[in-house]
Amino acid sequence: MSATAAQDRWAEATQLRLTWWRFRRHRLAVVSLVIIALFYLVAAFADFLAINDPHATDARRSFIPPQTIHLFDEDGFNPHVYGLRGVRDRQTFQLTYTPDPNRKLPVRLFTRGYTYNLLGLFETDIHLIGIEGGQRTDGIFLLGTDQLGRDLYSRMIVATRVSLSIGLAGVALSLLLGIILGGVSGLYGGWVDTLIQRVIEVLRSIPTIPLWMGLAAALPNTWSTTQVYFAITVIISLIGWTDLARVVRGRFLSLREEDFVVAAELAGASQGRIIFRHMLPSFASHIIAAVSLALPAMIVSETALSFLGLGLRPPAISWGILLQDAQNIQVLANAPWLLSAAVPVILVILAFNFLGDGLRDAADPYG
Repeated sequence: MSATAAQDRWAEATQLRLTWWRFRRHRLAVVSLVIIALFYLVAAFADFLAINDPHATDARRSFIPPQTIHLFDEDGFNPHVYGLRGVRDRQTFQLTYTPDPNRKLPVRLFTRGYTYNLLGLFETDIHLIGIEGGQRTDGIFLLGTDQLGRDLYSRMIVATRVSLSIGLAGVALSLLLGIILGGVSGLYGGWVDTLIQRVIEVLRSIPTIPLWMGLAAALPNTWSTTQVYFAITVIISLIGWTDLARVVRGRFLSLREEDFVVAAELAGASQGRIIFRHMLPSFASHIIAAVSLALPAMIVSETALSFLGLGLRPPAISWGILLQDAQNIQVLANAPWLLSAAVPVILVILAFNFLGDGLRDAADPYG
């Protein structure tokens, strides 16, 4: 492509296309986007990917260490796991499990397990992998089990759906509040701007932990898991919209005197049309970058709330609830694999932050 053709290509490109071209050159941001997409795919098909019922308890499977799937044996390719043999520790009187190489349990694809609704459309009991045969304590425990004998891998997969969906729902509500209130504040100015900014300052001045504690204490114990889920989402959103509102306000203040805004006003366009049809598209990439940075904050907020016992409650499953089991140092010393629930939290937060950096760098294609 000649230099003149390349210049014409850049000159004729839309702002979103220019943003995408610059974003593709940010390798770390692209990799982060792929990681986040994989996490949301896992969240969408969580029950299909889960191996065991995440709510099923069995005292005989307490604190089983992580297992390894062996792909080959003396007969060639034969995916299998070893059966478990329980041995009572004579000093601690705890039942410990060790793999028994004499019992090989074949691992198969698309096996039957507990029943669930796939994508909320139809009921099925097909899972990606499972074993054939085995005793009550046998199974595929890739990340081990907790004190109640629940499969940590399956619980972590299902928790991904809950934690990521709270982040999306919370950011969607924060985005709506931030755009509307920030846009009104920046477009109208005057006493409206002053009032909205004072509300933002009051909300940002309240210590978050005491506020969460008070709001969590106000939730009735009789509420169902779904009601608590939506309540936590609304609470996080009502606190987290202020940053986006400040960003939108700043952009509106810089754009409201531009020629295209004045022309729209002279043409008789309504304020709503000016905001959503003319002004917002001009800095949509900035909003996308702000949203990508707000999502990890929402996820961390839900995880922290649930970890402290102020958020979701059992039988709901989230990353914060899984990390509650890792609070006790004595339990953690006997079952260090319980800390594995922190790995997806770290990966998702880092991926969202790198994605936000890439989007922020690409937000100004002419820079």
